[in-house]
Amino acid sequence: MTELKAAAGSGAESGAEQGAVGAAAGGARQATERSAAGAVEHQLAELVNAGRPADRGAGQPLGEPRGGWGEGAGSSEAEAPGRRDEDAVSRFVERFAAELVEAGVQRMASRVFAALLASDTGSLTSVELGDQLQISPAAVSGAIRYLSQVHMVGREREPGSRRDRYQVHTEQWYETITRRDQVLSRWELTLRDGADALGRDTPAGERMAETADFFEYLQGEMLVIMDRWRERQSARREGRTGES
Repeated sequence: MTELKAAAGSGAESGAEQGAVGAAAGGARQATERSAAGAVEHQLAELVNAGRPADRGAGQPLGEPRGGWGEGAGSSEAEAPGRRDEDAVSRFVERFAAELVEAGVQRMASRVFAALLASDTGSLTSVELGDQLQISPAAVSGAIRYLSQVHMVGREREPGSRRDRYQVHTEQWYETITRRDQVLSRWELTLRDGADALGRDTPAGERMAETADFFEYLQGEMLVIMDRWRERQSARREGRTGES
């Protein structure tokens, strides 16, 4: 009886040891399987990321450019059709203003006139002129006053607003030049009076008379030139109307 109990105890211990060994083996097998699965997932992730741009944000769908489709690097506003190159426009305004200054027009008035001439509508408000030219409201006011006196710009009130818009009309620009004939006419009369006072047979009187003759000739030629210009513009407009 004692031997049977000992044998039974020994068998129980052996079974326990075998169970422990089996459990250990099963745990090792599961650990191995998890490790293998992790390695496969890591390799798959590397393969996916290999085709993804380095600067793509986290969570960005694969294959879609940042910012969405159709928004490539070449779609800047400066390249969009119908847009003006504001830097080039600014350079033109300053260059043309300098030419007007050389002709005797006040500097600030020259800049304001050039800015109006370069605007698509041909008109701007005082605020818009100040922002574009980076000048004070007082400077805009002084320039507009000068340009109004010499009939180079007009003033218009915006419908439903108390703001004025300052406008340059194409014909007004031409008419401004032709109005110079009034100045030339006054100069001519004054010079003829001077020639009479000095004596037309004197060198000074002869010089005055010749200058008066020149201004008289210039007035007549300017009127002829403006008539020819209007005929040319009318023919051009009719041609455009026929094409449309």
